[in-house]
Amino acid sequence: MTPKDASRRTREICRLAPIVPVLVLDDAAHAAPLARALIAGGLPALEVTLRTPAALDAIRAMAQVPGGVVGAGTLITPDDVRAAKAAGAQFGVSPGATDALIAACEAEDLPLLPGAATATEAMGLLARGYDMLKFFPAEASGGAPALRAIGAPLPQIGFCPTGGVSPANARSYLDLPNVVCAGGSWVAPKDRMQAGDWAGIETLARAATAL
Repeated sequence: MTPKDASRRTREICRLAPIVPVLVLDDAAHAAPLARALIAGGLPALEVTLRTPAALDAIRAMAQVPGGVVGAGTLITPDDVRAAKAAGAQFGVSPGATDALIAACEAEDLPLLPGAATATEAMGLLARGYDMLKFFPAEASGGAPALRAIGAPLPQIGFCPTGGVSPANARSYLDLPNVVCAGGSWVAPKDRMQAGDWAGIETLARAATAL
């Protein structure tokens, strides 16, 4: 997969809804009902972070739920990429970008949303052919004002800001011309997952979709 093809696909996925849920699952049994709730609430693009032992099984389960596009987040190494692709991930998200990680995604035909926090990092990825990026960590890197400033000289790059994005500040990001969507974890609170409150999660998803 070429960088151009990867960015075209990740941009398509990011355009599906204003918010991409960033999901941390401790129990793979929660994966399918969580996916159904989020999709029903209007959020079909789902990022399962590889931060727990249940993550790959969760991706496998979510990949079977109709209407969703399941990706793997927190890709760090080529082994992460291969494991995510084998589990059924349809796209990948990384906090940053290394040559080895990018090469692995291209070899595995896994569209990558690579992370960048500075203009230099964004320019480096653009030079490689990636024009759809994750701005991470968004709030710690200056928030919406910083992303607006980066967009002035680099208008051809689209961003998905993630990290500290919440219902209180999401609109400030989504109003920027260089933001395609934002990533957020608030739509799938751990306490609601543990309680099996899928209707409550669907309500949170609908509110996020309304952004």
